[in-house]
Amino acid sequence: MPYIDIVTALALIQFTVFGFKVGAARGRFGVKAPATTGNDTFERYFRVQQNTMELLVVFVPGLYLFSHYFSPLIAAALGVLYLIGREVYAASYVKDPAKRSAGYGLSFLPAMILLVGGVIGAVRALVWT
Repeated sequence: MPYIDIVTALALIQFTVFGFKVGAARGRFGVKAPATTGNDTFERYFRVQQNTMELLVVFVPGLYLFSHYFSPLIAAALGVLYLIGREVYAASYVKDPAKRSAGYGLSFLPAMILLVGGVIGAVRALVWT
């Protein structure tokens, strides 16, 4: 499962980079900790990081479940799509939050396929064993 481990590590690195961008935006726009409001652009960076964290809770377990019950290669491919989607989401959200839909779909859909597929695989294994 090295593909899955690589995709997981990349997702966590991506999340960390989003966190660094929040820190940089905090300094650039003068938003002192612990505040999370005060400048629209800073708030966009912050929301990208928070929304990514919320989706990681679904993505990572789904990635491992799907790879275990179906295919590590397909799971990794869906994971790469998720990563691309998060990058599109981040860029579009910071530029204009109203245009974040494509990036959201490119990351949410693979995460849901992985999670639902993992549940289906687990139920199937339970029923047919």
